[in-house]
Amino acid sequence: MRKSTVPKVVTWCGKGLLAVLLAAGGLQLSGKASALSADQIRVGLFMDLGSTYKSTQAAVTLSSGQAWSVGFKAAGGPSSAFALAAGEEARFSIDGFRVKVLETRDFSAASAAYKKLAATADKPFLFAAQISAGQVYQLYAGPYASEQAAATGAARTAKTAAAYLEGQVPGVKGPKHLTAGSYDTEAQAAAAASSIKDAGFDAMVALEQTADGGSRYAVWVGEAANDQDLAALSSSAAAQLPQFALSNADAGLPGLIIRQDVGQGQAVKHFQVSGKDAKAWASSSGSELKVKERSNRSYRGAMEISVLNGQLALVNELPFEEYLYSVVGGEVPSSWPAEALKAQAVAARSYAEFQVGQSSKFKIADVVDTTLSQAYNGVASESPSVVEAVDATRGEVIRKDGKVVEAVFSSNAGGASADPSEVWNSGGDAFASVPSEGDTAATKGQKMWYHVLLPSGVSGYVREDNVKETGTFTGGGLAKVTVTAKDTNVRPLPLIQSDKSPVAKMNPGDTAVLLEKVNESGTYSWVRGPFTSAELLKSLQGKTQTPPPSPIVTLDVTKRGPSGRATEIKANGQVLDVKYPDLFRSALGSLPSTLFDIVQTGSYTVRSADGTTAKKTGSSGAAVVSASGQSTLAGGGTVILSGDGSARSVDKNEGFMFVGRGNGHGLGLSQWGAKGMADEGYGYQDILKHYYQNVTITKE
Repeated sequence: MRKSTVPKVVTWCGKGLLAVLLAAGGLQLSGKASALSADQIRVGLFMDLGSTYKSTQAAVTLSSGQAWSVGFKAAGGPSSAFALAAGEEARFSIDGFRVKVLETRDFSAASAAYKKLAATADKPFLFAAQISAGQVYQLYAGPYASEQAAATGAARTAKTAAAYLEGQVPGVKGPKHLTAGSYDTEAQAAAAASSIKDAGFDAMVALEQTADGGSRYAVWVGEAANDQDLAALSSSAAAQLPQFALSNADAGLPGLIIRQDVGQGQAVKHFQVSGKDAKAWASSSGSELKVKERSNRSYRGAMEISVLNGQLALVNELPFEEYLYSVVGGEVPSSWPAEALKAQAVAARSYAEFQVGQSSKFKIADVVDTTLSQAYNGVASESPSVVEAVDATRGEVIRKDGKVVEAVFSSNAGGASADPSEVWNSGGDAFASVPSEGDTAATKGQKMWYHVLLPSGVSGYVREDNVKETGTFTGGGLAKVTVTAKDTNVRPLPLIQSDKSPVAKMNPGDTAVLLEKVNESGTYSWVRGPFTSAELLKSLQGKTQTPPPSPIVTLDVTKRGPSGRATEIKANGQVLDVKYPDLFRSALGSLPSTLFDIVQTGSYTVRSADGTTAKKTGSSGAAVVSASGQSTLAGGGTVILSGDGSARSVDKNEGFMFVGRGNGHGLGLSQWGAKGMADEGYGYQDILKHYYQNVTITKE
């Protein structure tokens, strides 16, 4: 392997003046070893895991390009109870605490109320039910984590849907039911449910899972939220429905309540998962399953629908290697060199295999489908080159001392990968900071940006293809520039941001002072800010063990790790005591990495001949070069010039710019670094052994 020095923080200085810029810009490691490679992996798409992961969905809509089926997943294996046609949709939710908002025969009123609720936190369901007089429409909202939360929701929905209630009062419903017996067919159960509804009781067809793994149709009566309500329901129903042998439904019995959902423009089957440990199972033997609420993505394997923490959970269970087809394509471009794709495949396989069976993290799933684990977008991320890379390395994992390594990776290490101490305050003998020169591959083809200062005192960035130098200079020797097109945007950062307004516009003939030329902000190098004290304090809220000082006047990196990443930062001299260094990324305004330096836009540091320093602000007296070329300091529009010709402006108001490199925590494999190394001819095993220390690549 080639060797190089680790990039270091570079000081920006000159005669008598000092300002600091950054030339070099942060996942938790577990000591557990993975089980051997599994045939299947479980990927959580919508789950509520408390503080670990919260990406809930009130309902999911599934379909397939070919015939598919719905049933139960039991200890003996999955069953198939309902056959659905190719292209037919079905929706799934849970039988939990909810609010019944209204019941009416007026579809237009129910639909209007549904739309009102859809714009609120009380997510609606609109069902159609059959009675002897025709159809009625039932509007629900939920689910809610508790009966009390549902009661609060009922009060809200009463206000939201007030114009459509016609005297009805939204009420709390729950997962406790009576049963009116079992039936041979769904049609027989539906007829019995209709007659019970005619008597004024809620009734629905349910498919119950039997002890032998089979299933049977039943009619469930009522939707009680607690035992008291259930007892009252039982007394009333027994008196008015003597023809039915009613009893309490077994709350532990897995079941699927079968309803007709009309909330999305067409009638579709809607299955509500009910019962302790109930798991619905959807599969298609000849095609993938599509999940409407995940941007209509299609997924290999089958879907398990269950209840977790009072919310719906969707788990995609599929063959382990086929999962990697999507992950590798979701993590890196399929156009990258084959050796880079293979390196990503082995790292992703190792990471996933380590997670398999670690149920304490995601409870009912091995991984989730976001970058909290690995990017997983279904078959849309697959491509022939990615499939080839996965197949070529099938079964290969990274091992250290005989154990599979939790091979974390990040997008771009910014020239040097992170040491574990810079990320989570913990060690990991397969990880250390190493040079990552290949990260510069991310800059190929990018435009340079001109950092300019306008006569108004405003500074910003113009892309190189929109600007040209005039051939004239300020008194301090800084070049002057103009633009080549009318209404050229001067942007706050060196990148195009559609959601950010330009700081100014320039026209041909307008001139500005060129402060510096910089790379476009991307995965390798970047600029963020300026952030005000108020913005930083808001971002820091709840992320430090001790409240930060207010207002923030100074902000300094006071300790760095082996790669140059910030491991300690002080505000007004007080340590910002985050739990671990990588938290600085979110704590300071969602920064791409912790490999950064901080530039205070309203001040600079003067270094005297004897090495002492003094901080100056935009209102301090000093001999500097202004935007007009004059030796004066008038606050906004002031330029300080270093001995090497570098320059920056000093604003009237203090702010904090972050200038850095890298994207992600930086630990382990750098994806762009792997691409750069592959471009230079390195093989995937060489790449992996560079980023993971003293490891072996073995085939399961």
